[in-house]
Amino acid sequence: MKVQGNGQARVLTGDEIQRLFAHGLSSDRDRALFGLCLYTGCRISEALTLRVDDLQGDTLTLRRRHTKGKLQTRSLHIHPALAELLAAYAPASGYLFPGMPGRSPHLTRFSADKILRAACRRVGLQGISTHSFRRTALTTMSNAGVPLRHIQDISGHRSLATLQRYLEVRPEDRQRAIATLQF
Repeated sequence: MKVQGNGQARVLTGDEIQRLFAHGLSSDRDRALFGLCLYTGCRISEALTLRVDDLQGDTLTLRRRHTKGKLQTRSLHIHPALAELLAAYAPASGYLFPGMPGRSPHLTRFSADKILRAACRRVGLQGISTHSFRRTALTTMSNAGVPLRHIQDISGHRSLATLQRYLEVRPEDRQRAIATLQF
């Protein structure tokens, strides 16, 4: 768990996600931003640099120049729940999450972190960071049996070794794995 900026971001439970989106995040913009990270597994910096025209129909395009390492463009299917969050927010043009005029063309990572901290305080959550949504998405896909190669493609990780550091293995996961040994 992340404590004072150290350690890995905590993976959210379903209940925590519901509390954050229902009572913690106070605007359609904030729900769309963190929903984007949750339903695509993208990095907060990738979400913040998205432009409205990066959303085409049911596809979201993360441009190479805005990804970590700037190696490849990724196109992702938009989950129906994310589509609802984006429709409720619906900015007209430019950056999907515009910043303050004269300061930054889009919201900054600092601003996103501040928004999330306030939301977590409202619902009594600790150890959550903007990266928690990415870890939650990737771990949830892995726990559902999605092949690691598919998750790697979605997340933009260059290696499976790096991806595997993101995936949380809970005690109950280990217990279920051991229980499969039926000889």
